[in-house]
Amino acid sequence: MLSAFAVIPALAADSHQYYEVRSYVLGEKGDASAIDGYLETAYLPALKRHGVGPVGVFANASNDETGSPRIIVVVPHDSADGIASLESKVQADAQFQTDAKTYLDRGPGKSPFARISSELLVAMDCMPQLVVPDGSLANDDRVYELRIYESPNERLGHLKVEMFNSGEVPIFLDCKITPIFIGQAIIGPQTPSLTYLTMYPSEAARIEAWKAFQVHPDWQTLKVVPKYQGTVTRIDKFVLVPKPYSEM
Repeated sequence: MLSAFAVIPALAADSHQYYEVRSYVLGEKGDASAIDGYLETAYLPALKRHGVGPVGVFANASNDETGSPRIIVVVPHDSADGIASLESKVQADAQFQTDAKTYLDRGPGKSPFARISSELLVAMDCMPQLVVPDGSLANDDRVYELRIYESPNERLGHLKVEMFNSGEVPIFLDCKITPIFIGQAIIGPQTPSLTYLTMYPSEAARIEAWKAFQVHPDWQTLKVVPKYQGTVTRIDKFVLVPKPYSEM
């Protein structure tokens, strides 16, 4: 079986990124256009001024089957210290306060979302850094999947992480499943869990890639390793399209 490290070199432990995956859950009365305006003209520019990026912004694809309309934002961080200090930097940013005024001035009963749900991830050894493939943003047909793998307890959650680190990424690449990031949840509503984002040149390519994965000989070997049995009890799968201003 191929080693993940043969494809994506391992970096020092302190080179592992952190990711916030933030979902603006729209609910029945959500205002996606208001959130888009805030993210595109205020929040993402503020993050860029403070050296944070690339930031991905996504919406449910027309064939997403979750029944949960949302805008998903992926914010990478190079260190845990950066996570702690970013919010105060943004709030102290005078340009941000000006650009975000219309959005932030909404009062009670006028929220453009039902809630915000976030999880904090640390990058796994199989992919310690987020990667946006060169030229990918020029393809308007590209689609993404965000998957959350929930485990029944912490021991089995760590074993699922080990399973990824032991060889799932090379199988992805061999099947034309392009990972953007892979991370284990530190904090979130579904811990213990891991989350990853993958990209495909088109919807047809996404379907074919997963068909290839299911029959790949290395996956057939890895999935029956006894210690990895029962490591996942729930999979949430969002099929996504990028917002025009997304940096992923």
